[in-house]
Amino acid sequence: MRSLTRFVGGPSIHFENVSLKLGGNSILHNVNFSVKRGSIHCIIGPNGGGKTSLIRCLLGQMPHSGNIRMCWGKGSVMGYVPQSLDFDDTLPLTVGDFLAMISQSRRPAFMGMVRSIRSSIMEALERVGMDKKVARPFGALSGGERQRVLLAQALIPEPQLLILDEPATGLDKSGAVIMHEIINELVSNGTTVMMIHHDLAEVRDMAHGVTCINREILFSGDPKELLTPERIFNIFSATGKAA
Repeated sequence: MRSLTRFVGGPSIHFENVSLKLGGNSILHNVNFSVKRGSIHCIIGPNGGGKTSLIRCLLGQMPHSGNIRMCWGKGSVMGYVPQSLDFDDTLPLTVGDFLAMISQSRRPAFMGMVRSIRSSIMEALERVGMDKKVARPFGALSGGERQRVLLAQALIPEPQLLILDEPATGLDKSGAVIMHEIINELVSNGTTVMMIHHDLAEVRDMAHGVTCINREILFSGDPKELLTPERIFNIFSATGKAA
């Protein structure tokens, strides 16, 4: 069950005894932790530990037991950046067409952008450094360029909650810098950011909170206190690297 309460600022999120079973297999078991509003909260853990499944529960895409409470601010706009996009590269869609299709879902892409949304699309593309490629076929983009466009779509309109599933996948150094700048800018304006991240050094530097999951909570709290070399080695040497 998911429930909503409204406050000022970005939402806080509360996972209460969240469990998930698929085909008789336990994917998540009694997950309990909270994300503070207006913060960056990173989810880490070994491959197959249930991180993406947890995000999908939050998005309402997977049936689960327990409760996920989202305490929203004045708005309730959510942006989502998946780890990758299953896309047919042969489709004759430009970057602009792709964003228009998402941003104005009731209008066919071949009819072009509504004038009122075009400025928002161009502004979002400029923020991620992709405005010069608005007319390029989406299928011709590199993996890192696609990630930038996916980040751009999550900024239309600007979200109060931004959810990212390993958004740095495929990004080059400049793309990663842009992503971090945008995240920090959003948080400074009160947006809550929840993201799956595999770079534990970056998590320690940028996050306000961290939760480590391997089907259940291993630890949750302040990354600067919890992400010690000893703890990281003990967890991931036995279960594989974080991802």
